[in-house]
Amino acid sequence: MAIEPQDVLKFWFSAKMRENWFTKSDAIDEEIREKFAAAYEDARAGKLESWKQQPESALALTILFDQFPRNMFRGSSRSFESDGLALDVAMQALDHDFDRQLSADERQFFYLPFMHSENLDNQRRCVDLYEKLGDQYSLGFAREHHNIIEQFGRFPHRNKVLGRSTTEDEADFLKKHTGF
Repeated sequence: MAIEPQDVLKFWFSAKMRENWFTKSDAIDEEIREKFAAAYEDARAGKLESWKQQPESALALTILFDQFPRNMFRGSSRSFESDGLALDVAMQALDHDFDRQLSADERQFFYLPFMHSENLDNQRRCVDLYEKLGDQYSLGFAREHHNIIEQFGRFPHRNKVLGRSTTEDEADFLKKHTGF
């Protein structure tokens, strides 16, 4: 059975998932793999392009590209492999003001691909988006991500899984900050 955008949204915005959005859970990671791995691969293969056309379906596609890989492939380079795709969907959605048609809880998931980007301009836009959203808690994370990219040009906590060498400054930073 093919996954529909509402399947992604119903799962992601359920009470159970809201409690686990930004936590590590092997059980949740496995559940996402079981339910959505095939849809993720279809999306990466360009089979879900029609999802970009409406606010809710574009949000589902953004979650599929941005959030689900962080669960399905936790601890591997695959966690970040579709970040560019998520950012492309989010940018297109914002160009069409799709975020303005959704709740604050929903729209933040259009903003997270900017937060996950290792591009300083995207980080600046992320901070601006969260300032406009008015969510001080999330704005703090946006600023923290921005500051890391401003300082290092990348997220040092990704270096190991991405096979990148770590500079001395990054190593010092990682002694205090192990990631998000």
